[in-house]
Amino acid sequence: MRIFGLIGYPLSHSFSRKYFLDKFRNENIKDAEYHNFQISDIAQFPGILKNDKNFIGFNVTSPYKEVIIPYLDELDVSASEINAVNVVKIVYEENIRKLIGYNTDVYGFKKSLQKKINPEIKSALILGTGGAAKAVFFALKSLDIKCKFVSRKEKPGSEFISYEKLNKTIISENLLIVNTTPLGIFPDTNVKPDIPYSYITKNHHLFDLIYNPPLTQFLSEGKKRLATIQNGLEMLNSQAEKAWTIFNNS
Repeated sequence: MRIFGLIGYPLSHSFSRKYFLDKFRNENIKDAEYHNFQISDIAQFPGILKNDKNFIGFNVTSPYKEVIIPYLDELDVSASEINAVNVVKIVYEENIRKLIGYNTDVYGFKKSLQKKINPEIKSALILGTGGAAKAVFFALKSLDIKCKFVSRKEKPGSEFISYEKLNKTIISENLLIVNTTPLGIFPDTNVKPDIPYSYITKNHHLFDLIYNPPLTQFLSEGKKRLATIQNGLEMLNSQAEKAWTIFNNS
């Protein structure tokens, strides 16, 4: 029996296990299991593997997309450039186990965004600075969309801006706003990123990587102002299918 799983903390909000179990059932895949591994510290990660050769690979979610890297043996090109991993494939070479990190968030976000975004939008704000934010930044650069990270504190460099510096001019100039923070995720659904929503217009596109709930407070604020809105469910589906392809490529 092949074993797959998800590593993160907490995992009560995650749809990954349900997604893969549904996939196994719908596609009559009978030799696979998918488990949640909720660990409170990345130091617990090696204990999960236990040298079990049936363990084929796993997905990685917050807060471990970056700190898991020192535990890996190799990174693919996108994971290396982003310095964040959300998929790990386990291979054996001459009986020696090797852990290879990938990033499918880039693929999933880009594929999902391109279906709905106005191609004339050329600048964006990325709320958050974690591993998912870096994947979004990488994807937007490949689409020739200029972007800045928005963080709680000022950071050096032209790519960063603090929430308190957001004003009408900046919101008006950046018609794509992507939330990569956990603000608004179940069960804390009554919170949202602290941005000046009054400046959002029908020309804006708001993308929330959160998919539970489907309509976050962040997206609701955009909807009130007739902006185009997207949640992260389609991104999840796309990146999950990409992960499955990686797991099964010999």
